[in-house]
Amino acid sequence: MNLDLQTITYAAFGGIVPALFWLWFWLRQDKKRPEPRGLIFLSFVAGMIAVPLVIPLQRLITTDFVNISFITVLLWATFEEIFKYTGSYFAALKRRAMDEPIDPMIYLITTALGFAALENTLFLINSISGSGFLENIITGNMRFIGATLLHTLSSGVIGFSMALTFYKSRYAKRLSLIIGIILAIALHTFFNFFIMNTSGNSIFWIFASVWALVVVLILFFEKVKRIKKFK
Repeated sequence: MNLDLQTITYAAFGGIVPALFWLWFWLRQDKKRPEPRGLIFLSFVAGMIAVPLVIPLQRLITTDFVNISFITVLLWATFEEIFKYTGSYFAALKRRAMDEPIDPMIYLITTALGFAALENTLFLINSISGSGFLENIITGNMRFIGATLLHTLSSGVIGFSMALTFYKSRYAKRLSLIIGIILAIALHTFFNFFIMNTSGNSIFWIFASVWALVVVLILFFEKVKRIKKFK
């Protein structure tokens, strides 16, 4: 691998800038009572830190990246979702600043974007220094394009589940969290599995479904904003 400063710079720009754009977009959903910038920063960094922790575990599962089974993809997604949630928990979710239902969605999505930023940067480094960035794009290796949205959606699902029971009992909160994590893992698994085993026009429909779910996530934000505490 021919790795130099220019390669790293291009890859970091291509991986981090889109994530920051999406972060700006989602933070606008909470513009009335924005979260502390320090916690947003910590959440983003926590997502980035999770990447080098997850990769070794994923590589322990398989060394064959050509014939990947559904179980392997499931375990990969499970590691990523658990590490993203754990990073978000220690960075922000357990703090006093999380005082309204929309907050878990904001913090979890921020962590997810940090994860996607570094993951995409590493992917681009491999693409640019390997067979060439343009060649990889032309041959259809475009997973990194959907990765940012996928991480946002999966973590957003967990955040939405937490938001629904924000003012409920501890038992309801734990149950909702577990359900949210299971749904996030399922969404992550099926997207990755299908994108790895699909070609041609079918890929378009997979990405179209992800964009449709982004719209749904925006609607979830609007629903969460209307959740009130019963006195």
